[in-house]
Amino acid sequence: MVRRRPSLGLFGIFGRAPELRQLDQTFRALDVHPRLVPEAVKLTIISLLQDHAENGKPTPQAYRAAAEIVGYCIMGPVAFATLDDDASLVTAIEERIERALEFTSTLDAKLVLLALHAGVIQKSVVEHFQLESENE
Repeated sequence: MVRRRPSLGLFGIFGRAPELRQLDQTFRALDVHPRLVPEAVKLTIISLLQDHAENGKPTPQAYRAAAEIVGYCIMGPVAFATLDDDASLVTAIEERIERALEFTSTLDAKLVLLALHAGVIQKSVVEHFQLESENE
């Protein structure tokens, strides 16, 4: 069976894929404006979520978890903490990133790597976790 990939829509005629709309809503729920996340990054997030989901259908919790870690990488810890007003969420995301550095085949690790390679990660996050890319 061929899995359907989300589309951006053609000149707005066909509309955005439901997966993209759901991801945008999830970013908004975290107070991260969806326009801060490039469309190519969103498409890759959805693809990764589908690859790691049972039956290729990610749950709303999976969208939330992905948006949290990518939003943290894009905004940085200080800005993300002020947007969300939940210090425990920032701590939980930082723990997830630490685990991702140990277990590099996890979804979280791939999401952090995506932010790094797409160039949307904050320098403070790169420095804090001592991230580096082999391409650099």
